[in-house]
Amino acid sequence: MSGNKQRRSPLEVLGPGLVTGAADDDPSGIGTYSQVGAQFGYGLAWTMFFGFPLLASIQAICARIGATTGKGIAQNLRQHYSPWLLRAVVLMLLAANVINLGADLGAMGAVLALIIPGPVLLFTALFGLASVLLEVFLSYARYARILKWTTLSLFSYVAVVFVADVPWGEAAWGTFVPHFTFDKPHAMALVAIFGTTISPYLFFWQAGQEVEEQHRRHIKPLHVSPRRAGAELRRIRTDTLVGMGFSHLTALFIVIATAATLHANGVTDIASAADAALALRPIAGDFAFALFAVGIIGTGLLAVPILAGSAAYALSETFGWTEGLDRKPREAKAFYGAIAAATLGGIALNLIQIDPMRALYWAAVVNGLLAPPLMVVTMLIASNRVVMGDLVIGGWLRFGGWLSTAVMWVVAGVFLFS
Repeated sequence: MSGNKQRRSPLEVLGPGLVTGAADDDPSGIGTYSQVGAQFGYGLAWTMFFGFPLLASIQAICARIGATTGKGIAQNLRQHYSPWLLRAVVLMLLAANVINLGADLGAMGAVLALIIPGPVLLFTALFGLASVLLEVFLSYARYARILKWTTLSLFSYVAVVFVADVPWGEAAWGTFVPHFTFDKPHAMALVAIFGTTISPYLFFWQAGQEVEEQHRRHIKPLHVSPRRAGAELRRIRTDTLVGMGFSHLTALFIVIATAATLHANGVTDIASAADAALALRPIAGDFAFALFAVGIIGTGLLAVPILAGSAAYALSETFGWTEGLDRKPREAKAFYGAIAAATLGGIALNLIQIDPMRALYWAAVVNGLLAPPLMVVTMLIASNRVVMGDLVIGGWLRFGGWLSTAVMWVVAGVFLFS
């Protein structure tokens, strides 16, 4: 095969990492970043800048596990570690994902009701059902392309910044100079930020998508064909850095936009997703309001199937079910059933009438407390020669992975004991 035929376009190189990074800015993330910007102004913007290498490290490690072993994180756990550890990890993931799904779907329904007056619960259910149908009945290749294009919805938050009156000197100071007040509100905000940024479902999704990509491209795992390892690991590094960089830049723009509009005008407490969008209208105008609302819906359409899909991957790998979005529904009934069940669970949570923005914020806090033990498990897998062979992580990647794990433990501890 010629070099020209082997060369891949940039859109092909940017796959699992780009989609995972964009999904990180789901409605839960948008709600959290909006609340942080409204409550603290630019004071916690630095967490976006300094959090980028932490997220990039752990996600690159998850991708490397999938590409090297040809198996997801849960399947590697099942084969090489204690069953109780696997069950604990998967149960924690399912709990966090269903809460996150409920929060995201509720926020999408509430925001659509601002644009098209109607029943929020009906809109919430329709979003959930549409996500399930697309995930089950579209081919993986087509579905992956849709997910890539959906990432463009994040640019709406970049646009909001440029229609707001931002004091760029103050914003830059808040972004590049860390400062922190040791009290309960700041501690809770810190856990929410890192919880929505370094989220457990992202670990399982990116590892699983690397396995899906191998199936789509008809290539073997790297431990079977190590001669390909150099090129594939470079692709993973590029894909992950771009995807997580995109994610953090978008999050930073959301904080700056809400700090320059809501916080600057005395709006420091966001009671709902609708309030967050509506508050922008008299301050930044109808265009900013529309961009904010459309962004929540667009990122939700990206994140909801990923939340449900990561739960399905974990369950399928735990019980040995046939899995994969490249499978026909009749070939992987349990896998697709898990996707439907997780999504329906998220819809059902909205029947309790929990405030969507509060649910979004607390979902991020739950993720922040669950992530540290999951990260320890991920690092153990990636450092195990029995699992990874000669492709165990080392050097800066190993250091970055353990550093991000340590930071998440510290953040969780600050919240619990402050």
